[in-house]
Amino acid sequence: MCSNRGMGGSWAVWLSAAVLAVGSLLALLPAARVLAVEPVAAEVTVGLVDCDGLIAEVKRHEGKVVVLDCWSTSCPPCVKEFPGLVKLAATHEDNILCMSLAVEYDGFGRPEEFVPRVKTFLEKVGAGQIVNLVASEEADRVYERLDLVSIPAVYVWKPDGSLAIRYDDDMASRTLGRPFTYADVEKTVATILAEAESEQ
Repeated sequence: MCSNRGMGGSWAVWLSAAVLAVGSLLALLPAARVLAVEPVAAEVTVGLVDCDGLIAEVKRHEGKVVVLDCWSTSCPPCVKEFPGLVKLAATHEDNILCMSLAVEYDGFGRPEEFVPRVKTFLEKVGAGQIVNLVASEEADRVYERLDLVSIPAVYVWKPDGSLAIRYDDDMASRTLGRPFTYADVEKTVATILAEAESEQ
């Protein structure tokens, strides 16, 4: 049977030697390198939707500000402004929902054939935080159902589900005297969020 009595000295010597040994081993190890961890970008997904499905998706997110960008890969102004939607989604990720509707199908081929081209562009601009959709109906039908004359067009809905504004060429020329930009959309969103916060 071992007793702790009389072992204090040898125990202290053993402990000191162990500490020195561990310290020596650590000194031999290469200095640890701190690696910068890049945030993982959200994966881009793209779904096909008709106009009824689009409106249902907007209604599903009542309680948030919803921003919908109607665009096309064949529309240079659309492509130029689209990164503004990506930035808007990143800036207000907890308070708003950003959606995109690519209007590509003109009646030739099949709507799903346009998905890869749309997805390639969306991946380039990092649109993983956005609900990305491709219209499954012909462009003329989409314009008619959404009361559009042309794209790009950006719709902004309030949290109660009511339409706050639709930015398009016609509206911009009448009220702004110039083409709209995402700076205009951002101002609208900021105003709606401020109003919603003051009502709470």
